[in-house]
Amino acid sequence: MKRTKIDLSQVELFDNVIAIKRVTKVVKGGRNMRFAALIVVGDRNGHVGAGIGKATEIPEAIRKAKEDAIKKLVTVPVNENGSIPYGYTGEFGSARVLLKTAPEGTGIIAGGPARSVLDLAGYRNIRTKSLGSNNKQNVVLATIEGLKAIQDPEEIARLRGKTVDEILN
Repeated sequence: MKRTKIDLSQVELFDNVIAIKRVTKVVKGGRNMRFAALIVVGDRNGHVGAGIGKATEIPEAIRKAKEDAIKKLVTVPVNENGSIPYGYTGEFGSARVLLKTAPEGTGIIAGGPARSVLDLAGYRNIRTKSLGSNNKQNVVLATIEGLKAIQDPEEIARLRGKTVDEILN
């Protein structure tokens, strides 16, 4: 898969807050409250990223998470159907996300965290199933890992020295 540098000045990015957690650290003088935010950003045209930010205030944690997500933008393959070229399983930690191609008109069939990633990446027809852990952070990262690992059929055919028809049929 081609890893191209994304010019952020010409791309409109959309973001979605997946989770905000209140984290407490018990210290000698009492409890320290902080917030951790998980955000997914994407341009709905084949670029998506996820980031985590931590701060004492929620808006600051969201801002940090958005900056982190923009730094981690990756390019993912979207075919003319608005789906992926073939099925794949993404893994991160103990979370596994099964990604399956779908015909036109299917829509995005996915659980909460994976749905946000797929919507912001620009997929219109895809089926997924979250396996293993249901930790939101790990499910989001497993979905992105699975999408990153998928290669275009043209690239696979070129590497194997075959035609695209031989690979797909």
